[in-house]
Amino acid sequence: MTFETWGQKILAAAASFGLGLGLVSCGESNTIDYLFLLSSKNPTGQINAYNVDSITGALTQVKGSPFSAGGADPDGIAVSPGGKYAYVINKGSNTVAAFSINGDAQLAPLSTATVTTPGSNPIAITINPAGTFLFVVDTYAPGYSATNPGPGAVIVYPLGSDGALGTAVSQTISSTQTAAYYPLGTTPTAINVLPNGNTIYIPDILTAAAAGCNAGQGGLTALTVSSSGALTPVASSPYCAGVAPSSIASTPIGQFLYVTDSSQNQIIGYHINTDGSLLPFVGGPIATGTYPDSITVEPRGLYLYVANRFSQTVQSYSIASGTGIPSSTGTNPTDTFPQCVIVEPALARFVFTADYEGVGSTGFQMNPNTGVLTGTENSPYPGTGLSTCLAAVSHGNHPTTHVQGTA
Repeated sequence: MTFETWGQKILAAAASFGLGLGLVSCGESNTIDYLFLLSSKNPTGQINAYNVDSITGALTQVKGSPFSAGGADPDGIAVSPGGKYAYVINKGSNTVAAFSINGDAQLAPLSTATVTTPGSNPIAITINPAGTFLFVVDTYAPGYSATNPGPGAVIVYPLGSDGALGTAVSQTISSTQTAAYYPLGTTPTAINVLPNGNTIYIPDILTAAAAGCNAGQGGLTALTVSSSGALTPVASSPYCAGVAPSSIASTPIGQFLYVTDSSQNQIIGYHINTDGSLLPFVGGPIATGTYPDSITVEPRGLYLYVANRFSQTVQSYSIASGTGIPSSTGTNPTDTFPQCVIVEPALARFVFTADYEGVGSTGFQMNPNTGVLTGTENSPYPGTGLSTCLAAVSHGNHPTTHVQGTA
């Protein structure tokens, strides 16, 4: 029996046990998670905060919600592994805003609440599992912009035990140059960090021929992360990644990596080697709906979900334990233009999307034995307009998770 199969069976058993407990209660309110949904409609963005009901999966806004996102056009959110802090990238303000998550899902800006990114248009964000580094992807590196397009950049911020953002880690760009960022290809869209925290992957567009692909084709930059936060390219990086890679996710034990291609409507899969290098699946790309815009793997590593923006659906897949190849198990309609999808982390029973032109978020209940989805009570759930992405933290003694932002 492989380690993955053995580990997945243990995780599945633990999750089944948790599901049974979840049917009883997680406190008087039956809340198992706090969910945070970004809204970009108002000049200053907003964060809608909800309780997730353990039995129905229904969302109810908490007192004081929505909260200020600390800037314009919030586009991505990440929460700390302990569920104490949240970080929001505001694309319209070129900032990262930091918040504490207090009792009853109340958000409060940290004393060092906001930092300006080195480049512009931050588009993706994530935290390493140890909670020591925050990774932010700028669409444009310093010196470039929408009117003067060029390479993107990734920035590494140290995180203090109090959640505060430290000064960006200095990166070596060449033998004669260092900077507060590491350069990428053009049009980066997302970011993924492996469970061991040693490697990050960023889909973008190749600026030069590499890995048998031409400049202008989809690329995937792989970077190792040192204990100090310094980034170094993985051998053979960058890799081919279709035409327009849009989102990325890996399995919980870091064996498989998945990238969606919004131009060719497909999932591209890779085996992850121990050094972080990638080997494309022999089975080839897997079909999605139209314009796959976000992808996530549930905590047991058994199923993955794709939000198809123009099809206005969430598509579910089972993951083959030996090969990692996804097989479609069904499609469910969402509200208008879903562009972000997550699985709630407490019991992994419910799936939610951020629907950009819908009322807010569409909810689904997951069958733990098949991964198939059914709609939750009273879904979709209202937000405050132009929802971009979402994240959730467990309420109680459950694991927590984080998500990337999407384009």
